[in-house]
Amino acid sequence: MPEVKMRGFKSTARIAEATATFFSALSFEKPVVESVPTLKALGRVLGEDVISQVDVPPFHRSAVDGYAVHAEDTFGASRTNPSILTLIDEIEAGDKVVLEVKRGEAAKIATGAAMPKVADAVVMLEYTKAIDPHRIQIWTAVTPSENVTRKGEDVHAGEIVLEKGVRIRPQDVGVLAMLGKTVVNVVKKPRVSIFSTGDELVEREEEVNAGKTIDVNRPILLSMIREAGAIGLDKGIVKDQFEDIRRKMEESLDEADAVVVTGGTSVGAKDLIPEVVDSIGKPGMLVHGVSMRPGMPTGLGVVNRKPVISLPGNPVAAMIAFEVFVKPLISRLMEAHEELTPKIKGRLIRRIASVQGFRTFNRVLVRRLGDQISVEPIRLTGSGILTSMTKANGILVIPEDVEGYEAGEEVEVSLLRPVEEI
Repeated sequence: MPEVKMRGFKSTARIAEATATFFSALSFEKPVVESVPTLKALGRVLGEDVISQVDVPPFHRSAVDGYAVHAEDTFGASRTNPSILTLIDEIEAGDKVVLEVKRGEAAKIATGAAMPKVADAVVMLEYTKAIDPHRIQIWTAVTPSENVTRKGEDVHAGEIVLEKGVRIRPQDVGVLAMLGKTVVNVVKKPRVSIFSTGDELVEREEEVNAGKTIDVNRPILLSMIREAGAIGLDKGIVKDQFEDIRRKMEESLDEADAVVVTGGTSVGAKDLIPEVVDSIGKPGMLVHGVSMRPGMPTGLGVVNRKPVISLPGNPVAAMIAFEVFVKPLISRLMEAHEELTPKIKGRLIRRIASVQGFRTFNRVLVRRLGDQISVEPIRLTGSGILTSMTKANGILVIPEDVEGYEAGEEVEVSLLRPVEEI
């Protein structure tokens, strides 16, 4: 067994420096692509550009219910001076149209129906009146192409409709269906192992006794891994024993593309993760200690070309560090476009301080009253206070070189939930 020694933070790296050090030590291979049914592709990352093979729509079609006409036949038309046209036919959506509308003629047409030959505009039904079964009055003028969706107006053949790396949303599923794609090529989900360390941790409430704590980090982080688009491999709880942690780490590395461990990353006698990582392979733990609050004990390592991220044991710190380091890693593994958290600006209602040299992540409550947005820091701020993340609906980030913000100052907040209305 390798010698185990208590290890302190040699120095704390800024987030940008830590990220650069970590990512530069990784060789990101081209992700594997697999085909899935379009109706099961929601949330997956596209593995290729989707290029349309057809024009959409494939023909000129009416955008409204009305009458297909020559626009010139309506010029000058009004209620007091209507244009009178001869009604020659009726076209429903789905009809194969061979009809030609000549000058002085009109064809009744439904929304989505193919335009008849030569006709170049549609008059909406409400601006017309039937005189008899063969003649109509038109009370308004239309211009060429008015109320007509032109061939290829939505999508041109050869156009990139969806780019490689985007996460498929419901509207994207619709576009894929519109293009006739029943299957789509997506990036295979990376596998991320997660385990917790700590003699004090238990799985269930009934196991709790003096000094024991339910492991909440693992369920949270498994959910965050899945939300980020990866497969979470639950490796359970490991006691604070060097060899036990080492075995679990090696097993996790064998089964997954990345490993996340929570707990055991600080500088106490039982904080063994940095030593374990260094003992398994090179280059080992690259960063141990990041200039962020909460989340300072975060460790970033690479073992045999696979990333290992050691997150703090306090749940809020673990969540924040996950957002900063693990979520971008998962995106890189899938070559996915980065998804930015929605942000909003508002006025701080109370002064908030920070420690210069550290990037601080403050939980806040964002409210709207009329057209005013207020930002209130949550008073429960300890990194072990999990409810501070459920009571907050935003995170206010204070950069390393800023000592804080004053009451009344405009700040930008990353939203966790919708803004409250008061």
